[in-house]
Amino acid sequence: MEYSPPPLFKQGPSALARLVFFVVLALALLISDARFKTLEIVRGVLGAGLYPLQRAALVPRDVFMGAADLAVTSATLRSENDKLRTKDLQLSQQANTAAELAAENAHLRALLQLSQRATTQSLPAEIQYDTRDPFTQKVVIGRGAQQGIQNGSPVVNEDGVVGQVTRVFPLQAEVTLLTDKDQAVPVQIVRTGLRSVIYGTPKGDTLDLRFVPISADVQTGDELVTSGLDGIYPPGLPVAKVVRVDKQADTAFARVICLPVAPVRGARQLLVLHYVNDIPPRPPEEPDPATAAKEAAKAKKAGKGADSKAAADKSAAKPAGKPAEKPAAAARPAEKTPAAPAATEKKSAAEKKPTADKNVKPQAAPGAQP
Repeated sequence: MEYSPPPLFKQGPSALARLVFFVVLALALLISDARFKTLEIVRGVLGAGLYPLQRAALVPRDVFMGAADLAVTSATLRSENDKLRTKDLQLSQQANTAAELAAENAHLRALLQLSQRATTQSLPAEIQYDTRDPFTQKVVIGRGAQQGIQNGSPVVNEDGVVGQVTRVFPLQAEVTLLTDKDQAVPVQIVRTGLRSVIYGTPKGDTLDLRFVPISADVQTGDELVTSGLDGIYPPGLPVAKVVRVDKQADTAFARVICLPVAPVRGARQLLVLHYVNDIPPRPPEEPDPATAAKEAAKAKKAGKGADSKAAADKSAAKPAGKPAEKPAAAARPAEKTPAAPAATEKKSAAEKKPTADKNVKPQAAPGAQP
């Protein structure tokens, strides 16, 4: 019994014939497209039509890949954020250090410029700590006697005078600041040339210019520099600036309040100056005529007393001198002993001659009467 499909499902050519046909057609299309680009337009149209279907088919994959990328990206972002924060902190610290070093560099350059401008020897020093006494304005620097620090040396920075060395240790030194109540610096007003002395105050925040007459020309804003009269501070160093002048009629001196030019409490690096005063010593003052006359009278009286004393000593020494001369005189004849016999013979002959002449009588002349 043979089976044959009904007419409705009747197929055309056989499967082998169709296979051969499609194979030949595919080869022809491949050859024509490779050689003549004949299917380029068809491929474009098919790609554009099938693109939505492709994207729809790739949605699950994209969702999965997106979720994985999100998780990985979130972790990566967290780690990178932590790294960036750490790096930002390091950079900020480096920026602060660079700014501090730049400020310190400018500060030290200013110090070196001051050291070059100054005619005195200088030694850089750094403040280590403040003293424990709250009622004094003193600091301790990290330089001492072994580094050449001397007691009384002035201490300055690039702005002006800071203080003075008051105690020296082998490796450290104590500096009394300009605002200390026991510190005094001779100063001079730049505008007028008026000289005075500036002192610290008990509060330690201002300076007091003392011994300024009411009639003196002192104004707010005047600059004060060291006068150099004490031989400790070099002349011309900036010290302070006048901020207030009070003149009262019942006092002989005006009250002048000043502020230091240099940041006394804010300084860190300092210069310790070794100032040698080359001014010759002051000659002795000439006495007035009355004093000179008195001194001359005293000298004259002293001279007379010395002469009388010398005369008394001479008279007292004379008796003792004469006996000493006699033995010398007595010794002289002893030295002339060889000539003594001749002198004795001459003397005896001279004595005998008159005696012989006296015994001989004179003869009378012939014919004369007796």
